Amino acid sequence: MKNYPVCAHLSVMSLKPYVGGASAVKGMDKVIKLSSNEGAFGTNPAAVEACKNAAEDLFRYPDGGSVALRAAIAETHGLDANRIVCGNGSDELIGLLCHAYLREHDEVVITQYAFLMYRLYAVGCGAQPVTVPERDFRVDTDAILKVVTPKTRMIFIANPGNPTGTFLTRDEIARLCRRLPENIVIVLDAAYAEFVDSADYDAGAGLVDEFPNVVMLRTFSKIYGLGGVRLGWSYASQEITDVLNRIRGPFNVNAVAQAAGVAAVRDRAFVKKSFEHNKKWREILTRELTDVGLTVTPSAANFVLAHFPKTGKTAERADEFLQSRGIIVRRVASYGLPDALRMTIGNEDEVKALLAALKDFMARD
Repeated sequence: MKNYPVCAHLSVMSLKPYVGGASAVKGMDKVIKLSSNEGAFGTNPAAVEACKNAAEDLFRYPDGGSVALRAAIAETHGLDANRIVCGNGSDELIGLLCHAYLREHDEVVITQYAFLMYRLYAVGCGAQPVTVPERDFRVDTDAILKVVTPKTRMIFIANPGNPTGTFLTRDEIARLCRRLPENIVIVLDAAYAEFVDSADYDAGAGLVDEFPNVVMLRTFSKIYGLGGVRLGWSYASQEITDVLNRIRGPFNVNAVAQAAGVAAVRDRAFVKKSFEHNKKWREILTRELTDVGLTVTPSAANFVLAHFPKTGKTAERADEFLQSRGIIVRRVASYGLPDALRMTIGNEDEVKALLAALKDFMARD
């Protein structure tokens, strides 16, 4: 009998691998993909040009410190470049934080509808996820405080949340931070920060400066339209930043991703255009879905979460109908929301096609 390697943490085998949004419909060559919250305008043209230029030097190793990229991020957001760490998507940074701060049997607080990767990385380190309920699809800070124990080492809060689209105000998060022990790492995942238009929202930079145990995560996958290059970054205290730099790979961000990121973060016109488009069509989509009888969770991101009846015109039947029209949205049953669909706000033609299809579906006998 052969002796095969055994996973160090057997609880890993209880997990289901993460599955991204679908990209194809069988039998259709062209589809409208609204399943992964990708940019409505595609890839930033400035980033495309930067990638082409970077291709001439692919034989060179990338800058191991992502110096130019960190400088561009810092300049754009008014941050200290020395406290920024770039990663192969914010996913890598989530994994690095878990690897650095979690040990077997530690507890990690995760909210009810949180991004599935928090759980996967925590369990991979042997930690125990503790799930807290949300209230009206919003993170409940009081519920978080109730489950904190001496074993708690990390708390993940997606702000805005995915797949809900809801967010906590700066004051709500600050109140939570003040009541938590300083040895707990609080991770604020602000992947959709650029789409929020509320004055009482803080993506995390100000909170990082006030609370040294807070980490802000950001991504280039959404408003910048760079999901394909896998690029994210963190902002944290110098101590946490130093830890992440010690355990990350020496060339964890490839040269093409760095070049694309520099071009994208400096192109504020593209970001402004994307923000204004998203705000307009998010309002239209929410209003018109409500008008046809669906319940829509108020969203601050580039998607909406629409709730369908448990019988009759169900989310499953709606998804099948949309696919018959070549439109792909996201089933969120794996998040505990079997009666809902998450719909990315695409370009104008895509949103209009989505609305037309759903109106036809809801009008059927």
